Amino acid sequence: MGWVANPWTAVAAAIWIQSSCGASYTFSIYSAVLKSTQGYDQSTLDTVSVFKDIGANFGVLSGLLYTAVVPYTHRSTLPGSPSKSKWTSLAGPWVVLAAGAIQFFVGYLFIWASVVGLISPPPVPVMSFFAWLAANGQTFLNTTNVVTGLRNFPGYSGTIIGIMKGFLGLSGAILIQIYHTFFGGEPSTFILMLALLPSLICVLFMFLLRIYEVHGSDYKKHLDSFSVVTVIIVSYLVFIIILQNIVRLPYWGWMLEFVILMVLLASPFGIAINAHWEESQKFTQSYTIERGSSTNKGTTSSSYSASGDQVEYHELPSDEGQAQVTSDEELPHEEDKSPLQAICTLEFWMLFVIMISGLGSGLATINNMNQIGQSLGYSTIEITNMVSLWSMWNFLGRFGGGHISDYIMQRKGWPRPLLMTATLGMMVIGHLIIACGFHGNLYLGPVLVGIGYGAHWSLMPTITSEIFGVKHMGTIFNAIAAASPLGSYILSVKVVGYIYDKQADEDNFCFGTGCFMPSYFILAGVTFLTLLVALVLYFRTQRFYKQVVLRRLKHYAR
Repeated sequence: MGWVANPWTAVAAAIWIQSSCGASYTFSIYSAVLKSTQGYDQSTLDTVSVFKDIGANFGVLSGLLYTAVVPYTHRSTLPGSPSKSKWTSLAGPWVVLAAGAIQFFVGYLFIWASVVGLISPPPVPVMSFFAWLAANGQTFLNTTNVVTGLRNFPGYSGTIIGIMKGFLGLSGAILIQIYHTFFGGEPSTFILMLALLPSLICVLFMFLLRIYEVHGSDYKKHLDSFSVVTVIIVSYLVFIIILQNIVRLPYWGWMLEFVILMVLLASPFGIAINAHWEESQKFTQSYTIERGSSTNKGTTSSSYSASGDQVEYHELPSDEGQAQVTSDEELPHEEDKSPLQAICTLEFWMLFVIMISGLGSGLATINNMNQIGQSLGYSTIEITNMVSLWSMWNFLGRFGGGHISDYIMQRKGWPRPLLMTATLGMMVIGHLIIACGFHGNLYLGPVLVGIGYGAHWSLMPTITSEIFGVKHMGTIFNAIAAASPLGSYILSVKVVGYIYDKQADEDNFCFGTGCFMPSYFILAGVTFLTLLVALVLYFRTQRFYKQVVLRRLKHYAR
């Protein structure tokens, strides 16, 4: 069983789930057909998209459920600890994944039925609810993968969160490639695909995602292998998207591209097998135990090394009443704070304000990408490719934000909020480029906005875990993420949508630079003010992060 159930296959399974659950980033693909079939104007469409954003980013429910079914324990337990109860043996991260899969299926199936006419167009509040429900499934999958990854690999939190968040950002492009290959030109069928595909992948892989006791501090080598594959996948996607924009591919060309993509996505399981084999060889002596002793440490997944010795990964017991000790690999942080204690801190609200602008303005951009492109005269193919490329930049920000923040903290001793400040500056420039409306601006402005937006999604959970602790991390970082839909509502509906409708004709369409120029100058100003807040957070956390770096250096010097 060790070849199937181990920390590395858990990473590979999480990558597949993350690669399929970013449906909220593909709203522009079916927004036009939703608008036309339901008779919406732009403000109404933006209202539905905001509820979608609320569902995709307000994950407090998923955090509470995760804490309930996967109670936090330190990474080591004392010998002789009692075995797990029947409930904790049955419960685990898979429960949260199952809840998310059900929401995906029900929510998108309802939207599809309305678009194709199986049911009458529902009232806007009903459509908004199902848009929220469908997108909220994403938070259950994302919370499970991120928190489980961080608990399994606490020494490199930025790296593992960057991988998980990176694939979530990349998932939009992957889903669009599947759509073009099999359902090109049918946005309604794409909605049905969103109802079925993520749910199916969750069912296939959810039992592989567990919390394990990963020994040793050099597992970064294997995480880097996952990172290399991630970069190869994103490079391949950028290549085929550009190719599709230049050349009209025959059907067999689309199929060939799809097969290569699937082979690349399968490669993390090859890395998992190799990593498990290497760890089995390296830790044979420390993992060799007497027959039957596994009953003292909870569920165990076994495999055999080349020498024939039994080597085991221990799935960490989840009974909160068990005796515990603190492992040296535990993330150095202040005392674990409860959600209520975190909310009472200034740092929580500073992060919340930063997310309103950093995430809200990013969502305003992706939600209106179709309309921005149309107003400036871009073709439908160009707009679709820009939505796909947005996923690339989103991925680059998430992936790079995690790796770079680990580097600047461990090698330079700089606080992670410094990188958050820099990405906000990048977003200010991106908003200004979009506002100018010059030819080709959407090939540059959304790049900067997308990278900055993605970086926030990897930096915020990592900073949250370090400042407030890991125990209630799922709930706290999802509470901060609630700023994202709030920012989307203010900036997308009340600013971008309102100004667009003021400029639109009787058919609810607007053409020219005046459709979005005023709103994006406003977004640039708001983001700049938020940059100043991030700068204050950087200065407030300097002393704390110096202590974090010193503790890490002492640990790895042993």
